[in-house]
Amino acid sequence: MTHPDADCPRWDESERLKALGVYAVLDTEREKAFDDIARLAARLFDAPMAAVSLVDADRQWFKAEVGLGVRETPRPTSFCAHAMLSDVLMVVPDATQDARFVDNPLVTGAPSIRFYAGQPLLTPDGVPLGALCVLDDKPRPEGLTELQILALQTLADQVMTQLELRRALRERQESEETTRRALEASNYVGAWDWDVLSDRVVADERFAEMYSVDPALARAGAPIATFTASVDPEDLERVAAEIEAATNGDGAFLSEYRLKNAAGRIRWVVARGQVYFNRDGAPIRFPGIVVDITERKRVDADLEAIAARLSESEAQFRVLADAMPQMVWSTRPDGFHDYYNARWYEFTGVPVGSTDGEGWNDMFHPEDQARAWERWTRSLNTGEPYDIEYRLKHHSGVYRWTLGRAVAIRNDDGEITRWFGTCTDIDDLKKLEQGRELVSQELSHRIKNIFAVITALVALSARQYPEAKAFAASLRTRITALARAHEFVRPHTETSQPTVGATTLHAFLTDLFQAYADEGGAARVVITGDDAVFDDQAATSVALLFHELATNAAKYGALSEGKGAIRLVTQADGDRFVLTWTETGGPALTGPPARVGFGSSLATLSVEGQLGGRLQREWLPEGLKIVVDLPATALSRRRAAEKIT
Repeated sequence: MTHPDADCPRWDESERLKALGVYAVLDTEREKAFDDIARLAARLFDAPMAAVSLVDADRQWFKAEVGLGVRETPRPTSFCAHAMLSDVLMVVPDATQDARFVDNPLVTGAPSIRFYAGQPLLTPDGVPLGALCVLDDKPRPEGLTELQILALQTLADQVMTQLELRRALRERQESEETTRRALEASNYVGAWDWDVLSDRVVADERFAEMYSVDPALARAGAPIATFTASVDPEDLERVAAEIEAATNGDGAFLSEYRLKNAAGRIRWVVARGQVYFNRDGAPIRFPGIVVDITERKRVDADLEAIAARLSESEAQFRVLADAMPQMVWSTRPDGFHDYYNARWYEFTGVPVGSTDGEGWNDMFHPEDQARAWERWTRSLNTGEPYDIEYRLKHHSGVYRWTLGRAVAIRNDDGEITRWFGTCTDIDDLKKLEQGRELVSQELSHRIKNIFAVITALVALSARQYPEAKAFAASLRTRITALARAHEFVRPHTETSQPTVGATTLHAFLTDLFQAYADEGGAARVVITGDDAVFDDQAATSVALLFHELATNAAKYGALSEGKGAIRLVTQADGDRFVLTWTETGGPALTGPPARVGFGSSLATLSVEGQLGGRLQREWLPEGLKIVVDLPATALSRRRAAEKIT
């Protein structure tokens, strides 16, 4: 038969087992107090068996038993496991007639239990631990008398009293043992006991050592003056007054003072004690302990010094931050803003503290808030420096452009401890840049118009002097090439930006060679290889070079034939940049021309004079091959200069 589960509103099984464990009684030796209760219960009920039963998780264990001959039985066969489920006495007059126990091995076999009476053993909180029970191998149909019921309840109460007493004694012993071991293990704690009436202080070895008293004398007892002689003279009067206040007052004593040994070494101690009085209110005993706090005092002094230095450093930082022209701010590692210097409040005009936390974001222009918050969140998540331009609300009510920057401060473990940042008013600089950009665009536009006027003048002159028509046409194409180069690299607005792509060499040349595409729009000058950053300082020379090459190819070379093509290969080679122009499919060549034309001279001048490179021509039978060898910086001299500076 197994023990049935029972629902109980006051406790569950885990709580019950925990309560049982508090008493630390399971598997302990027999104790006379519990044995006497079991024997008395058997005598009072004239029963052959009685037991103090404690129900564990899977067994019932007998702290005391009479007539059973065992110390434990399985919990599923336990009568007491049933009895403890109720607060009242459980009586089974005849187990062979009770459905709960008719098949129990303790009924069908030895010890042939027929009668059972069990009183639950309840803790002060009402949690059952087991039962005090009496058993008989004969049925008792008449049950129990009122006197027997009272007797069993009283004896059960005595069992719990013994268990509580046993627990209290054990806990006190453990506490005393813990205190003793702590005192023995500590070099900083000593104890004393002063018999005030006989003026005899008994102290342990550590107390004696602190007060420079012979340990043997301290164990035997000595007048209090023997010990107070070691109190620093500067503290002695105060300590004496505190002792007198304790003996004349409520008895509580707490004092912190210095002890000085024969060598003059100073140690700080804190003494705590309690005075006990007789019926007449006179002090009779004064025990206590003393703790060496020298190290704590040293640490406290160090902390005070550090705090003073930090306070001074913080004051200096605030003075420095307030003296800076920029707005200075600081946050905790999580980004919570907790400091702004005076410049911030002067610029924004907001009340001090109103932008702490996340309130700073409301100071930004509505169009900049999401971008600023996204950039700040990324810096918090990655530790990357914060760098952004946004519009910040001025105390005048207008928004001014501001440059915001912040860096993370890390400890030795690489953890971020703070963020420090600045806000710089760049509104005037922004307006100046916008003005310069406007002037630059206007100047560029005027230059573009000049190219158009010159081209028109050349055309008019050609009509006036027909004999110069060929010269004028050649000149117009060269001027047009320069104009296209200028158009590519000149300052643009968003609406005037050219659609040829980024400012790179390939993009520039692709646009330049569009005029030589076939009827289907396919390029006849194919550009491959390494691209390069391209700036305005190289644009004119490159435009003139490749304009001349393409023009000559269209007149005399590969582009003069329908199947002709040109391949331009660009290659970055260390500190050099090489461009190879190869013509195929044009008229066969028998050698170099008899004379050098103006276009060839212009190409050589562009490469060697303007770009600082070398130009080599090869007049191959299948077509002209030109190799242009340039310094790697020739195409972007402005960027190269910026790197050097």
